[in-house]
Amino acid sequence: MTEYGRGPGSEPWHPEDPLYGDQGWGGQQAAHGQGQYGDQQQSYPQDPYAQQYQNHQQYPQQPYDQQQHQQYGQQPQQNHQQQYGAPQQDPYAQQQGAQPQYNGGWDTGQQTAMPYGAEPQDPYAQQPGGYDATQDYYGTPEAYPPPQPPGRREAAPEQQQHQQHQQQEQHQQQPSTDWDPDEPQEETHPFFTGADDPAGREPRDGDEDPDDDGSRASRRGGKTKKKKSRSGCACLVVSVVLLGGLGGVSYVGYTFWKKQFGAPADFAGTGSGEVEVEIPEGSLGYDIANILRKKGVIKSSDAFVAAQNDNPKGKLLQAGVYLLKKEMSAASAIDLMLDPKSQNAFVIPEGTRNVKVYEMIDKRLELKEGTTAKVAKTKAESLGLPDWADDNPDVKDPLEGFLYPAAYPVPKGSKPEDALQRMVARANKEYENVDLEATAKKYNLDGPWQVLTVASLVQAEGLTHDDFRKMAEVVYNRLEPDNTITNRKLEFDSAFNYLKNQSKITIGSKEIRTNPDPYNTYYHKGLPPGPISNPGMDAIKASLNPTTNGWMFFISLDGKKTDFTKTVEEHEKLNEKWKEQQGLG
Repeated sequence: MTEYGRGPGSEPWHPEDPLYGDQGWGGQQAAHGQGQYGDQQQSYPQDPYAQQYQNHQQYPQQPYDQQQHQQYGQQPQQNHQQQYGAPQQDPYAQQQGAQPQYNGGWDTGQQTAMPYGAEPQDPYAQQPGGYDATQDYYGTPEAYPPPQPPGRREAAPEQQQHQQHQQQEQHQQQPSTDWDPDEPQEETHPFFTGADDPAGREPRDGDEDPDDDGSRASRRGGKTKKKKSRSGCACLVVSVVLLGGLGGVSYVGYTFWKKQFGAPADFAGTGSGEVEVEIPEGSLGYDIANILRKKGVIKSSDAFVAAQNDNPKGKLLQAGVYLLKKEMSAASAIDLMLDPKSQNAFVIPEGTRNVKVYEMIDKRLELKEGTTAKVAKTKAESLGLPDWADDNPDVKDPLEGFLYPAAYPVPKGSKPEDALQRMVARANKEYENVDLEATAKKYNLDGPWQVLTVASLVQAEGLTHDDFRKMAEVVYNRLEPDNTITNRKLEFDSAFNYLKNQSKITIGSKEIRTNPDPYNTYYHKGLPPGPISNPGMDAIKASLNPTTNGWMFFISLDGKKTDFTKTVEEHEKLNEKWKEQQGLG
């Protein structure tokens, strides 16, 4: 059967069939009267286009036409697909005198050859023997529709009915795709449908199907077992995830609400027992709170910080050692730490000698007397002394002047070397903040070590800052090479008391003038070998900035006020007055 549903025959089935002899759309058409299977021409009296093609024969064929006739005329008739796409002659190309060319367009009929130079004519206009309104072969009701382009051709009625029948069967077999808002939609994602391959590919050779029983039907595409859907499991997983996320959000929200609006955990009352707590230097609110919480003093750090903020003096808490109680409320712990009675810090007063410091450490740590002094003597070089510390063998204690006067945490159970090392480190830090080197150069001293020695003498003799500055001037004036009043001797009682480890006010002239100890400034010129105490920062700064009034002597008549003089005569008057008060006249 052909595409129009009619059988082939030697004669056209319809005398006026316009498609008789058509070789395809848009292709090179054979002229009427020329056989499709050879070069012989045959004329049909009933063909309305016969005259046109007879006229066409009057013009010689172009080589392209001859090639096309030879190519297609010698081959058997091909199917309909080979007829499409053949070159087509442009009916208007001869206006320019050019040969007909293929334009890729679609034509519905045969074109007549035009004489050279003739005006182009409408192929559908009334022409002798052509197509006109009176000869409309497609206008009658019983006529077939005009030929359509290949993409728009309709199938024969039998084929249309067959296609409609197939579409109805497919529509009955497949569910309707119309969307119903009240009907739940079926999941198509492989995670919910249970498909093994998310990409939807067919299983390859070698893939194992757990539902494949090896039957011939399963291998040949027959009915197979329907795989169990995973939609229920997937919904369960999604529900668990949602519930878990909701629970997490609830917990975070509750924690935030409790932190912002709920009261932090706290003990009640003033506690019981006793516990020693060390607060390091530089500790802030939460640092202190965490230490107390670990020691069992408070219940939570948040409660302590809140109580510290509520207390007007809460920010005054300092480093040190405190004697507190266990399980105290945060507010009670703050109040007790602000009370000086609870502060169990190890305090070194300004001007304290090392011998006294060692005794204090032994007592604090409950050690045998002399234990700390022995440690200081054997481990002095490993405690962190600066490079400029003098290693003069006449120095009685290399740590003198480096056990900086301050409050230190010396908890029970600690080692004495730990306390000593902490004090030396503090001294180094404080001395770095002042320019001892510049002062030494200014007053012709042998480095920071002698500046520290001057500060220790001033600290031991003076009472106030004003005293310290005047006494520092006395030291520098007596060290001057042109000093003929004392001959560069300092004559300080404090230096002699240091070598004797005493604190006497009255010293016999014979004893003090005849003792050759290097620390005896009545016997030796210049400064002693090293510091005689641990000076505070006030005395150190006074040594860096002494007065310049020319003071050479000083004496205290009542032990509360110091009198300074510039000449020997003024000093002897005050000295005689002091002897009368002491009954030494």
